[in-house]
Amino acid sequence: MTLGRLIVYTRKPEEMVAFYTSHFGYTALRDPADRIVELRAPEGPALLLHPAGKAQKMGQVLVKLVFDTPDVPARRAALMAAGVEVGPVLDGGGYAFANLKDPSGNSVQISARAFRG
Repeated sequence: MTLGRLIVYTRKPEEMVAFYTSHFGYTALRDPADRIVELRAPEGPALLLHPAGKAQKMGQVLVKLVFDTPDVPARRAALMAAGVEVGPVLDGGGYAFANLKDPSGNSVQISARAFRG
């Protein structure tokens, strides 16, 4: 078995679609009979944007989405130039990373960990 999809609960589906398609290369797939928007990645698991229930609190940190990039400072600069707030580039002990939030307050990280030597 492989990890194929992650469900992300949101009250801001259109902002989430714009965020992940604009900044992380996902493609949105919609089925009029389904309330879930599927975001397909060029590689790796899909993100399923599921409408959040009234009792669900947005932005609780239980899962963090990590996107691999060989050049964290350049990726951070591109995100910030597009209006995304990104924390400072930090040293993870041999690799760089930076943290940010998506429009629903979920934790996201850009990281060079996969490229460390």
